[in-house]
Amino acid sequence: MHCPFCGHEETKVTDSRLAGEGRQIRRRRECLACGERFTTFETAELVMPQVVKGNQTREPFDEAKLRAGMRKALEKRPVGRDAIEAAVERICHRLRSLGEREVASRSIGELVMEELRQMDEVAYVRFASVYHRFQDVDEFRAQLEQLDLSRLRDPGTGQLPLLPGSGPGKTRR
Repeated sequence: MHCPFCGHEETKVTDSRLAGEGRQIRRRRECLACGERFTTFETAELVMPQVVKGNQTREPFDEAKLRAGMRKALEKRPVGRDAIEAAVERICHRLRSLGEREVASRSIGELVMEELRQMDEVAYVRFASVYHRFQDVDEFRAQLEQLDLSRLRDPGTGQLPLLPGSGPGKTRR
């Protein structure tokens, strides 16, 4: 590490501790030439995969875009910011864990829908309607019925019914 004051190449670390909720290391350094002290922060650089869009173009993964899409689906829904941030972090972790240099945008959309389905079914249907580009009410209805079937298989979701009278054990006509 070069000294920011005199440019000398050698410094010594006088103190190290965790910072940034354990995601950084804060190091206190002293220049061996001029004796000045300064602080550096060390952070792991985690590279996210490139996103391959439907038209085969590639773009860098954008966590802000992911967050904005989820917030839009969850707009005016009783889901807190912390829950959204935790879901975004889980999706990012899963993408990093793949170890791939590229990931299809479709795969990211599926991860988002999985998270939204667990968080809020209305947000899930909102996102799915845009993501799947529903053309008519029948496609929308088919998605709702699929959601009802999955809820019957896993009634422990703890969510309110999507439609009146459509909770677990209920059938719609």
